[in-house]
Amino acid sequence: MIVIKELQVGSCTLSFETGRFAKQADGAVMVRYADTMVLATVVSAKEAKENADYFPLQVEFREKLSAAGKIPGGFMKREGKPSDKEILSARLIDRPIRPLFPEHYTCETQIVVTVYSSDQQNDADVLGACAASAALMISDAPFLGPIGEVRVGRVNGQFKLNPTDKELESSDIDLTVAGTETSLNMVEGEAKEISEEDMLAALEFGHNAIKQICAIQKELAKEIGKAKRTVEPPAVKEELVQDVKSLASEKIRTMAKGVLTKEQRGDEKGKIQTEVLTALAEKYPEQENSIKAILHDIEKYEMREMILSDGKRLDGRGLTDIRPISIDLGILPRAHGSALFTRGETQSLTTVTLGTKDDEQITDGLIPEAPRRFMLHYNFPPFSVGEIGRLMTGRREIGHGNLAERALKNLVGSEKEFPYAIRIVSDILESNGSSSMATVCAGSLALFDAGVPLKKACAGIAMGLIKEGDRVAVLSDILGDEDHLGDMDFKVAGTKDGITAFQMDIKIQGITLEIMATALQQAKAGRYHKLEKMNASISEPKSSLSPYAPRFTTIKIPTDLIGALIGPGGKNIRSIVQESGAEINIEDDGTVVIAATTAESGKKAEELVNRIAAVPEIGKTYRATVKRIMDFGAFVEILPGKEGLVHISQLDTKRVAKVTDVVKVGDFLEVKLLEIDEKGRLNLSHKAILSEEQKHNEHKPETTKN
Repeated sequence: MIVIKELQVGSCTLSFETGRFAKQADGAVMVRYADTMVLATVVSAKEAKENADYFPLQVEFREKLSAAGKIPGGFMKREGKPSDKEILSARLIDRPIRPLFPEHYTCETQIVVTVYSSDQQNDADVLGACAASAALMISDAPFLGPIGEVRVGRVNGQFKLNPTDKELESSDIDLTVAGTETSLNMVEGEAKEISEEDMLAALEFGHNAIKQICAIQKELAKEIGKAKRTVEPPAVKEELVQDVKSLASEKIRTMAKGVLTKEQRGDEKGKIQTEVLTALAEKYPEQENSIKAILHDIEKYEMREMILSDGKRLDGRGLTDIRPISIDLGILPRAHGSALFTRGETQSLTTVTLGTKDDEQITDGLIPEAPRRFMLHYNFPPFSVGEIGRLMTGRREIGHGNLAERALKNLVGSEKEFPYAIRIVSDILESNGSSSMATVCAGSLALFDAGVPLKKACAGIAMGLIKEGDRVAVLSDILGDEDHLGDMDFKVAGTKDGITAFQMDIKIQGITLEIMATALQQAKAGRYHKLEKMNASISEPKSSLSPYAPRFTTIKIPTDLIGALIGPGGKNIRSIVQESGAEINIEDDGTVVIAATTAESGKKAEELVNRIAAVPEIGKTYRATVKRIMDFGAFVEILPGKEGLVHISQLDTKRVAKVTDVVKVGDFLEVKLLEIDEKGRLNLSHKAILSEEQKHNEHKPETTKN
């Protein structure tokens, strides 16, 4: 049975179709918006994963280049590993869906979202989230949704729902928001220094559309009518719970109220766990996992209760306090810019490298993208949390780097103002909460240190939430444990004048706009505190670049000489690069940009370019090469491919009987350009050079010997 449901979202119709595609999956829905079509499939294992203490959910997002009528590049001619864009799109689906499964559901579940048609204007990421939610709704998986997801822009002061790629170019907001009918649970995006009030208005605007998208999914699920699985929480003896509490509650409460470092707290938790497991091993054999789960619940309760009742946090801070900040600039002598930013037990060592146009990243995807001039890469090595593990770039690293990049990229001057490719690398050396926001701060500082014309300093802060019924506490600058045991992770980055990037994940229902307003205002105060500390270290870009950064020289040549400069098969330009050591980029309008790391290299390249592409100037002197001898004079080359005549009368100040009495083919001859006639012919003179030398010598004062 094919079922189709439709509604108007923004300027286009959003349709959900099931019953035609992938019928052996537990749930499959094709979503269409304009000419972009996305298929989401869901399969959930029938048996729980053995000994799993987490929900084994896998979300994959894939773009078929055939969706936009493209053939993949490379030897294989097929799609390879997921691109950063595909990984980021998968995260936009995973994050709002994951919290809406029962706590004890541990059946392996895979959601595969595939883009089969792309109009190259409407991004498929938010459609993929809607399709995944609908596929879960019509499956038997115990999904507590639905969710809807939309993108919000603002063009000319008016909010726009699901703006096209073209409309986003003139939008000052790019906000992706997801949620249920009652509350929001995921936010991601960037903005051009908007206010907190504008942010809330955009969220409310997006949520109004989300409610409608959720409602139509419920209609779809009702018509399909598939029953949901029931999930029973694991049976735990009440006697075991009480025994663990009697042994551990007071110790965990004392630990929570003590001001400990992350390492000390970990050691103390390990000690308590070992004591309890040892004490109960005989009475409750093979119940180790249950005991650990109870201990975790006790820790969660005590931490949350201390915050809600006493307004005190694990490290002794109040709700709005920011951890101590230290800043060191320029500590890496060969990097073009560097900063070490430490906030509490989170530390980022960030570098800035300046490159040329050749260093820009070219991406291949469904929606055409301009070369990526500004890049931020985030690394999270295992030693940063005292662990041993693989050195790799996972989805988390790509997501955190993307968030920090969005916070900073719109603050950098245009390519005309600063013609460099810019790469920022943040290496997290320690981590205990919000390393992505430490990356924003360190990135801003390192850009200033590198002399990059960043318009303003930018800082980021992570906010947390503890909510029990009507009792609510919003936390500034959260710790790792407060993120893990809390209800919200809300990251906000911006300048003194507004918000530039944001990311929010919420684990519970019932987060109101009033709570979010409180979080945003508290985040603003925390951001201002960090900016004050940062500006005390460096408040504007350095006036000069690193001596190891490339320098640019710009030359303008006539467009009809571009071919001559490049040469057959690129011969001339390759020769210049090889001889000078500089990089050369030629624009269609005749602009030649020379990038060199030394003054000598740049000067050499400039000379070589001018030799080929320079326009002959009347009155200018040239070192010419004799190419041909005629009875009436010599033809010489003053610039590559540009020849002129030195008439026999212009070879010397005295009468010349034969041209070969003065020059032969291959000789070098200093000449002056006297005239360019109406046919473009160059008339040159060696006689003029000799005459000037004679006059100079006649007026030169004589020297006398004592």
